[in-house]
Amino acid sequence: MVGRRYDTVSFLSDFGHADEFVGVVRSVIRSIAPDATVIDVTHGIERHNVRAGGLALARAANYLNPGVVIAVVDPGVGTTRRPVALEVGDGESVLLGPDNGLLAPATGLVGGATRAFDLRGSQYCLPAAGGSTFDGRDVFAPIAAHLCNGVPITELGQEIDPASLVPGVLPVSHFEGDDLVCEVLWVDHFGNCQLNVDPLEVMGFGNEIVVQIDRDDWVGVRVEAYQQIPAGRVGFVIDSSGLLSLAVASGSAADMLRVGEGVEIRLRPLDEADRPSSSVSTPVALGPRPVADHNQGEGR
Repeated sequence: MVGRRYDTVSFLSDFGHADEFVGVVRSVIRSIAPDATVIDVTHGIERHNVRAGGLALARAANYLNPGVVIAVVDPGVGTTRRPVALEVGDGESVLLGPDNGLLAPATGLVGGATRAFDLRGSQYCLPAAGGSTFDGRDVFAPIAAHLCNGVPITELGQEIDPASLVPGVLPVSHFEGDDLVCEVLWVDHFGNCQLNVDPLEVMGFGNEIVVQIDRDDWVGVRVEAYQQIPAGRVGFVIDSSGLLSLAVASGSAADMLRVGEGVEIRLRPLDEADRPSSSVSTPVALGPRPVADHNQGEGR
């Protein structure tokens, strides 16, 4: 029996490029399915950061060519966690990866899994050369290649209930009084900070919004493009994923605000008491005012 054939494998991992891991996975695929095209989505996910890998896959999901997806961010490799295959879109694509929540955001974004399969002990896996620590090579690569060659997904392993899969855990923004409590989901290569905020949530906040981080307040301004952000100001931009992001013009918002992924941020409408006296936005410290040094100007 021949199943649906696929011609594209999209590959995401935390392998980096310093070692041979990415090349080995690609070579295994080519040795079995030489006509398949492998697309490297990214291999720069922070090591062992399952949440970051899941978010990256979700951001890319709607733009990936239909086919097979291999996603490997797998700190539990070699343990009892399951390697799985998830059919989505009634077979339009198949997602392969560890059952640790990595595949959950993308799967949910495209409408959920039609069917799911446990790949442990699959006849299409490669025999491990040593320990069971490289499922990208021994499990996901050969199974992706055999799917491309038309092996039916039903032959890959035992079918399991999609509801039994480990869910992805993503933070949800919420209001506390007038404050919208959110967090940084992702800091991109440019230092832009994606928030878990739908722009509709701050529709009534006005053009300027207070950004509270720990005990510092910044006044950010809404813009449509990065270069519209005034010098020294924080900008709110709707990013390519449709979420609200903090940015600065030709610089890094993460560096300017000293934030990273997972940091809690509070947003609130601007009150005149929040407005800095200078036209340039600077952090408004909420602690005690420093004592002035009256000798500062002497000696000039």
